Amino acid sequence: MFRVEDVVVERRGTGSPLVLLHGIGHRWQAWQPVLNLLAERHDVIAIDLPGFGGSPTLPDDRPYDMLAAVDTFCEIMAAYKLDRPHLAGNSLGGALALEVGSRGLASSVTALSPAGFFGPVGRAWAIGVLSSMRRSAMTSERNRQLMVRRKPLRLAGGSLLYGRPSLLQPENMLGDLQAMANAPAFDAVAQAGRSYRFRATPPTVPTTVAWGTRDRILWPRQAKVAARLLPDARHVPLPGCGHIPMQDDPGLVARTILATCRRSEVGVRA
Repeated sequence: MFRVEDVVVERRGTGSPLVLLHGIGHRWQAWQPVLNLLAERHDVIAIDLPGFGGSPTLPDDRPYDMLAAVDTFCEIMAAYKLDRPHLAGNSLGGALALEVGSRGLASSVTALSPAGFFGPVGRAWAIGVLSSMRRSAMTSERNRQLMVRRKPLRLAGGSLLYGRPSLLQPENMLGDLQAMANAPAFDAVAQAGRSYRFRATPPTVPTTVAWGTRDRILWPRQAKVAARLLPDARHVPLPGCGHIPMQDDPGLVARTILATCRRSEVGVRA
């Protein structure tokens, strides 16, 4: 049975709340490189989304589409007594942050390479590559160890997700592979993603959309679509970063998120 109180969170720091949302197949540890930087200014809550990391799956009668994801996230916010927190999300988490922000339930939104701004080809590519990576991760523990301990294999595998895969530590990659292999919600979320595009009303709070210039999952040209659909948002590149930029350039990502939060706290709209 799904209980909100069983959702896994990592909480650090003090200040106004800032909730961090990971992408499909990932876990709260995706934010580990930036957590302490953000916690210097905020009460940071990094979440394992339902069916990922250590969090339980949703009930059988609840789908994994975006509408249900927003409703579930609102339940989590209510359980933690979070009233309009700042939101930052990556990939699927970026789309979720924008959707929650469009309902007026956030103080600011920072979306890092958010899903939902692709066309049919870009969507098929992203889901296909991530699904292929999951199948590769669903191997024996011995094979996963080989993948991460041998540098050429680690660099080859990491280059799809990271702009600077040489910075990735073997133990972190191993944990990510295990999380992807063991994510019970992966297939349902991927299936729901086949019909998802961002169509929500743009958030009216300060919003930043940031895209890694080396993103090989959600191609950087999708940033142009985001700029068209979110004209009042701030759109910035993340030079040298891949699909999961928190690992590639923690300082830049933290500054980008903190700047968005500050614009909210001084009353700037976008």
